[in-house]
Amino acid sequence: MFLLFGLLIPFLGITWTIWITLLVAAIVFTYRHIRKQQRYWQSKGIKHIKPRFLLGAMSIIRSKSFAETVLEIYNEFPEERYHGVYQFLLPTLVIKDPDLIKQITVKEFDKLVNRRQAVKAEADPFWSKNLFASRDERWRDLRSTLSPSFTSSKYTLIEECAQQFVKYFQTKTDDVVELEMKDTFSRYANDVIATTAFGVKCNSLKDKENEFYRMGKDATNFGGWRMLKFFIFGISSRLAQLLRVKVIPPRVSDYFSKIIEETIRTRKEKQIDRPDMIHLLMEAQKGRQHLDEEIKVSEGFSSVSESEVTKNRRKQEITVEDITAQAFIFFLAGFETISTVLAFTFYELAVDQDVQNRLRDEIQSISAKPTYESLLGMKYLDMVVSEALRKWPSAVVTDREVSKEFTIQPTQPGEKPLLLDKGIVCWLPMFAIHRDPRFYPDPEKFDPERFNDENKDKINPTMYMPFGAGPRNCIGSRFALLEMKLILFHVLKNFEVVPVERTPIPLVLDKDQINLNAKGGMWLGLKKIK
Repeated sequence: MFLLFGLLIPFLGITWTIWITLLVAAIVFTYRHIRKQQRYWQSKGIKHIKPRFLLGAMSIIRSKSFAETVLEIYNEFPEERYHGVYQFLLPTLVIKDPDLIKQITVKEFDKLVNRRQAVKAEADPFWSKNLFASRDERWRDLRSTLSPSFTSSKYTLIEECAQQFVKYFQTKTDDVVELEMKDTFSRYANDVIATTAFGVKCNSLKDKENEFYRMGKDATNFGGWRMLKFFIFGISSRLAQLLRVKVIPPRVSDYFSKIIEETIRTRKEKQIDRPDMIHLLMEAQKGRQHLDEEIKVSEGFSSVSESEVTKNRRKQEITVEDITAQAFIFFLAGFETISTVLAFTFYELAVDQDVQNRLRDEIQSISAKPTYESLLGMKYLDMVVSEALRKWPSAVVTDREVSKEFTIQPTQPGEKPLLLDKGIVCWLPMFAIHRDPRFYPDPEKFDPERFNDENKDKINPTMYMPFGAGPRNCIGSRFALLEMKLILFHVLKNFEVVPVERTPIPLVLDKDQINLNAKGGMWLGLKKIK
């Protein structure tokens, strides 16, 4: 490129001296701009991690997992309620204080409604239509419109997938079936999402290379060279737009869009009703909303509820494109997170047989096919799931973007008022908060007793956020809890989960993935109960 430009210089009437001068000026300007961006916290007088040029606290080639990096960042200034860091050039405030987290996620919510918009709407219109990426009033209206679609009405469909999962392994003749659990549970998650969101029946254990599963794996693969995408988005969304970088490969988004369009057309023509997300979104499209029947038992410690912020809102007009975008983000959110949390949950049960046996005893006391109410009423199951989500949350970190200036008032000696400007991002590092010994003694220990009737009231609810915090929590939390509890119930009723030769003990996190994963895979065995 530079050689070609150099050959054209004589024809453009530009001398080498002028060209070199312009190049040097551009380099100096860029350098000063980057340095100015990375002096934000210094100008505010806030303690911060010294940024590396351009990268800040981020890395392209990592020596540790992203989760461990976040934990290291969190622990940098243990005496501070918050401190500064840079995501490439973006000034980010790491929040570590319960009162401050509540202020940001609840009390000052109107000033921090949005998550960081790493991908502009014009850069990827398909991505921008989903609830996760929506902003301001559109998010409020869309959340209010969509929340009835994430109900318990899909319980039967999920249980069918859990039973299908167990039946597949019951046909195996091996004493111990050795499995890589992340891959195995990604197939369960795929089948659940296919039937509940897209109206598609799959058996991804039996038909390992079915197209729906292959496309799902492609959509959620953010490792390897695709990490470069996030580097480009992190540096500049404008650059990503210029380079036509998409969050999701077009062939994948086109595939799922076609499924949704064909399903909607078929259901309208044949007047098909099915208790899945497409049906409920089609009902929302007509202005009709599904309401859950009153639930008479607790949904569990980890469950979250809808905020008053999004109730009684103007219902958002739902288009076919909106339905496609919501079904697809549901796929992305459910495919990776559920398979990850389940893999780590079963790992903890395999290496602690006492906990596994106690949970199985509770499961065996229930009939072969649990009802919705009996499943929710299982106290020890809820304790195990709550602790799994504490130690291995579904996301390492979430964030809030400042949309209106606001001030953090001082509460400790030496603090001064901190004015946060529009566009600054506040980080809520759940993985690190859940490992803070101030809130969870002996945090590396897997201990469901933290959540028994005697101890759970000692947990600060603000510092337990496996599904996020405040009105912008995860809309699919209740669905995810059902999915987890049903597969735990059916697997442990029929199998022991045991370590095998390839089980990673102690567990080492994979540094090449953004999401949590075990280095070398999460290998465990299923042993039939005779």
